[in-house]
Amino acid sequence: MEAASASVFVTVQKIYYPLLCIVGIPANLFTFYMICFRKCGMSNTAVVYLSCLAIVDTFYLVWVILLDLTLTFWILHPFWHYYPWCGILGFLQYGSLYSSSWIVVVFTIERYLVLRSTASKQTLSQSWVTKMICTAIVLLSHLVSVPMSWINIVTPVNLTVDGENMTLPQCRYRNHAYSTVIVWIATFLSGGIPIVLVIIFNYLIGYHLCRASNLFTKEERRFMYGRNTRGTLKRTILLLGTVSVAFVILSLPRFVTYCILRTRYNDENFNRDDYSVPINVAGDLANMLQNLNSTTNFLLYCMVSRRFRQELVQAMTCKAKALELSTLLNHTTMKVFSVVNHRASPSSNPVNVVLTGVKQTESKRT
Repeated sequence: MEAASASVFVTVQKIYYPLLCIVGIPANLFTFYMICFRKCGMSNTAVVYLSCLAIVDTFYLVWVILLDLTLTFWILHPFWHYYPWCGILGFLQYGSLYSSSWIVVVFTIERYLVLRSTASKQTLSQSWVTKMICTAIVLLSHLVSVPMSWINIVTPVNLTVDGENMTLPQCRYRNHAYSTVIVWIATFLSGGIPIVLVIIFNYLIGYHLCRASNLFTKEERRFMYGRNTRGTLKRTILLLGTVSVAFVILSLPRFVTYCILRTRYNDENFNRDDYSVPINVAGDLANMLQNLNSTTNFLLYCMVSRRFRQELVQAMTCKAKALELSTLLNHTTMKVFSVVNHRASPSSNPVNVVLTGVKQTESKRT
């Protein structure tokens, strides 16, 4: 019975991870197009943060879901078991994971500072500042991921392939104190610290909004935030809150299970693939939830943002382009006819001006 349950769980993962790639990668790329090139009612800084998040999530899907997990379940001996891919893939995976987590964190902190301080709003609302921040996050994330290149090692392993015993290289975890320390640091940098910061600053944003609603009237808040930016600010905060809550819910189980595995079951002889042990099932389910986080933003935007849904429908039906083209043609035609009429009017209805009265006035004065 346990063997059958384990086989079913493996089959589910074999279907789940390729499906994430098939759905998630096009969804993230299409989200990037929608946010950058369509008018979805977001602020300029939100456009930069969310488009950058879509790109790094796409890279995460490629490095972790497609090249690692999908190939693990469908190919006996993937290419990353060989040197130097064993180390390079770990560096790329954690670089994209750090980038995705900390973009959400910094976006949350930025929204809190914009709400709290006018000076911060003037500085952080500039697109070039946001672009520099996102670039710094991605570069620092990959810089911090460099030590992850050495937590695995390529060792020869005897495997049975088509009934024959063969010695093949295999990328395995390096069971040393150095690897343990690096993995613990990576666990807190990618999960623990971002989750705590997102919870704290989302609470502060909610507290600030509730306090402002109690202290100021509707007209005063409209004057403080501006008539045009108030709706954009509310939509941005709603999107941020949705993305942040999804990030916490989907990332927290993996952080908890990983801490349990690295403390109570941190043994070289422990079989991580034995699904008769409940913590192995819980750990893989937690991994499935966290990996789902990289594909859900498109659905979250569709559920939360009415402007995003409207632009999505127009983009899918090509209504917006047809409307822009007809408007452009009408505007151009009107300009042509107005220019023709303007040029034709002097010749068709000439006007003669007689200045005799002026001359008579001048003669009387002399």
